[in-house]
Amino acid sequence: MSGWTAADIPDLRGRSAVVTGANSGLGFHTALQLARHGAAVTLACRSAERGQAAFDRIRAAAPDADLALASLDLADLASVRAFARRRGDEPIDVLVNNAGVMALPKRTTADGFEMQFGTNHLGHFALTGLLLPALRRAPAPRVVTVTSGVAWTGRMRFDDLQGERGYRRWLAYGQSKLANLLFAKELARRVPDVTSVAAHPGFAATNLQTAGPRMAGRHLAERLATLGNAVLAQSAAMGALPILYAAVVPDVTPGACYGPRLFQYRGAPAKVTPPPQANSLPVARRLWEESEKLTGITY
Repeated sequence: MSGWTAADIPDLRGRSAVVTGANSGLGFHTALQLARHGAAVTLACRSAERGQAAFDRIRAAAPDADLALASLDLADLASVRAFARRRGDEPIDVLVNNAGVMALPKRTTADGFEMQFGTNHLGHFALTGLLLPALRRAPAPRVVTVTSGVAWTGRMRFDDLQGERGYRRWLAYGQSKLANLLFAKELARRVPDVTSVAAHPGFAATNLQTAGPRMAGRHLAERLATLGNAVLAQSAAMGALPILYAAVVPDVTPGACYGPRLFQYRGAPAKVTPPPQANSLPVARRLWEESEKLTGITY
């Protein structure tokens, strides 16, 4: 595991992958490396324009890549269902639940969910459930759900999941990222024939850090986030390594989390310790039940 890089990715020819949010940042670099190593990769993107730009960049870097571009808006369950219908039951070897939003001003999804919880968790919960038949057609299917170190601050507020009584953007983000960890663990328990793991990038420079301040018109915060990315963060390519490790290394531990080995901040990927609240079986079960009720998706 020490020093693992993208060069250690095995030959993935004959395997297929779906990467959500593949148009930029971690998702782009994950899709790029999977494609470079032979996987047939579907870029599942909300924006057709940005998705096409990512598709073209990957094609330029890997001319022989087997690529497809598909529309997916995780903040709209109708879009999630449409994506799953179009994808059908063709086998999926790896599903990377990567797309997300971070620390936004209060917004709601098309279905009325708080945007961060709805996009980061509920959208991926629904997508994974709808794609389960396709995953089970693969010989060794795997689901990688991308979380964040901010999950350590998270708490599941079952009395106010949607932030209706009080919304604080970072608390909402922490809750959604804790939900990602709880989902990955509970999926491993409930669906043992699919290997479910979580991964996080540490502090990696992506557009997530600047999107929230930009939407809120907080220009100083946006400039500070840009500076922090330049000075403190590792690259998005490095941040994608734990995701790639979780996606392709044969002996990952179901339900485990992988992240940068240096204080979970930066560096090569390793199995890392999740926050204690991610290990609560009763909380994971309740989140699963609430997610089924909210999305209408049962596994």
